[in-house]
Amino acid sequence: MNNDTVPAAEALKKFRIIFAAVRQHFRAVEKACGVSGAQVWVLAALAGQSGMRVTELARQLSIHQSTASNLLHKTEKAGLVKRTRSQKDQRVVELDITDAGRAVLDKAPKPYTGLLPHTLNEMSEADLAGLNDSLNKVIGHMIHVDVTAAEQPLSEL
Repeated sequence: MNNDTVPAAEALKKFRIIFAAVRQHFRAVEKACGVSGAQVWVLAALAGQSGMRVTELARQLSIHQSTASNLLHKTEKAGLVKRTRSQKDQRVVELDITDAGRAVLDKAPKPYTGLLPHTLNEMSEADLAGLNDSLNKVIGHMIHVDVTAAEQPLSEL
């Protein structure tokens, strides 16, 4: 192995460490409470803000609105979330966590947002700017990149 490939191998190892930690956290979430990490993130968001709309939830989770709707459907079907029409405007649907959803959230390991989003939110703006620049370079060198993956929760990929 020449010196040119050593930094690339080290970077690959770091990606593996990150992916393994994320996967381990999602497994722990599912084992502890029986739902996906993305569903726990939904529950945590709704526990923090009663009456949220789907568009607000999608924005808070940094996912596409259709992805949020699909995720909500699963979570609602499990009885963890309820949708109600707004008293002020019947066209508006408000989302709330149910008692069963709170019970699931109580069992879920933290961070509720997932390991990687939580870690990124803890980083400085300067560090994130550098990381984003480097990741953009990585993505730019890749062939057949699915940019729609950016709108999906990691636990759903």
